Amino acid sequence: MQKTLIIFKPDCVQKKHVGAVLGRFEQAGFSLIGAKMIRLTPALLREHYSHVADKPFYPEIEKFMSSHPVLVAALQGDNIVAKVRELLGPTDSKKAAKGTIRGDFGADMMVNVVHASDSEENGKIEIARFFKADEIFA
Repeated sequence: MQKTLIIFKPDCVQKKHVGAVLGRFEQAGFSLIGAKMIRLTPALLREHYSHVADKPFYPEIEKFMSSHPVLVAALQGDNIVAKVRELLGPTDSKKAAKGTIRGDFGADMMVNVVHASDSEENGKIEIARFFKADEIFA
């Protein structure tokens, strides 16, 4: 069983889409194994987005992602990383087909409902970044 991290971004929380999006993950057969609402700090965001923290667009990401509390969740399921990314659609919501999560709820490249781990390895790293071991109920 693979695990992945999902961050329900500020737009998802503010527009009250968390239940609908989580429901899609559950309907796909995935199990929720951890969840909590947090406000992302600049230090945590810089660590999480370290691969783009030196890019000129990073301050916009930090501003958006810290603008409102988010829900972080750990999910588990067979081949979950690939299946979640398929459910989400492309990162740019404008290019996402209707019926995908981003196509139905997203607005653009950043305001795109959720972050999801892009590999099994990153899923483990990201879950450990946001959750203590005793907060995961696998």
